[in-house]
Amino acid sequence: MRARAGGIAALVLGAALWCAAPVSAAPTEGVHRTTITASERSEALRFWTDARLRSARDLDAPAASSAPHTSSGLTGRQAAPGSGEEVRVAPLPAPRAAATAPAPSLAASNPAPWTGGGLISTTAGKVFFQNAGGGTFACSATVANADNKSLVLTAGHCVVDAGTGEVYRNWVFIPGYANGNRPYGTFTASSLFHLDQYVSTAGNANYDLAFARLAPLNGRSLGDTVGAQGIAFNSATGREVHSFGYGGSAAEGNGERLNHCSGVEYPDAGREGSTMWGIDCVQTGGSSGGGFLADFDTASGGGYLVGNISVSAGSSEYHPVLGNEALDLYRRAGAA
Repeated sequence: MRARAGGIAALVLGAALWCAAPVSAAPTEGVHRTTITASERSEALRFWTDARLRSARDLDAPAASSAPHTSSGLTGRQAAPGSGEEVRVAPLPAPRAAATAPAPSLAASNPAPWTGGGLISTTAGKVFFQNAGGGTFACSATVANADNKSLVLTAGHCVVDAGTGEVYRNWVFIPGYANGNRPYGTFTASSLFHLDQYVSTAGNANYDLAFARLAPLNGRSLGDTVGAQGIAFNSATGREVHSFGYGGSAAEGNGERLNHCSGVEYPDAGREGSTMWGIDCVQTGGSSGGGFLADFDTASGGGYLVGNISVSAGSSEYHPVLGNEALDLYRRAGAA
C-alpha cells in the first residue's frame, strides 16, 4: 500500500491486465474458494528462489478516493457495522522453540521497526505470488487461529485481481520473514478464499480481505509451527489498534523487516458508503494485507485481528471491518 496516488494509479491500470494460471475454483454463497493442487504447491516451492524473493515487486493497494474524516469528535468505542453477535477466537501461543524474547516497544504514529519480539514476530510474515505475465509481487499477512491451525488473513487484492476475477498463482507465505531469511520455512497455499463481493463490485475496499489455507510443512501445521493471533468478528470499533506490515520504502527497510503503527481508529468518512476504519499512519507498498490488531499486548506480541491493511488516503491507512461476511469466509476457510 502506498499513499502516493501516481504510483497507485499506474499499478491499478496494470492490474487490469493481470491473470493467473488455471486452478480449480468453486464459488459458494458469496465465498470464492480456489484450490491449489499438490503439484502446483511443489512448483511454488521451486519457483521462489532467494533471487525471486528479492526481485518481487511490493504490491500497492488502490488509493481511497478522497481525504478521510479526522478523529475529532469521536469518543469511546463505536458500534461495529451490522447486527451480528461478536465472535472471538483466542490466540494460539507459539511453541517454545519458535518463541522470541519480548522487548519494550513504543507506540508509533509513523511506521517504525517492530523490535518487541513476541507472538507477532513469528505470526506476521510476507506473502509472495505471481501473475501469468510473469510478474512477481509481495504483500503481508498474519496467522489467524482457526480449527485447522493453517490460516492467514491478508488483503483481497493480494489474492485476486478484482478487475478480472483471476486468482494469483505460486502463492506462498513466509512467517517471520526478515532480511531474506525464512526462519520457519516457506508455506504454500492449498486454498485461497475471497469474497465474491470484492470482484462483483470491481474492488470495493469494504470487501478487501481474504484468507489463505496453508499446507503443512514437514508434517506440521502453520499454527503448530509459529502460533497464531486471535481474531474477532463484529467487534467494537473506535479503539486503540496496532498494525503490522512489510512496507517497501527505504524508511521501512525496503520490505525486509516488520514495521509497526498504532493509534485510536476512526471511520473513513471521506468515501461514500465506506465502512472502513483507520489510523493516522501509512505503511507503503508491500504492507497490504498486514494485520490490524485490537487488545494487543506489546509484552507478549499477541492480540486479536480485527482487519487487514487495505487502502490509504492522506496520512491514514484503513482496514475493512470483519463482520458477518468475513466470519462466514473464515469459517469455511477454517474447515478446509
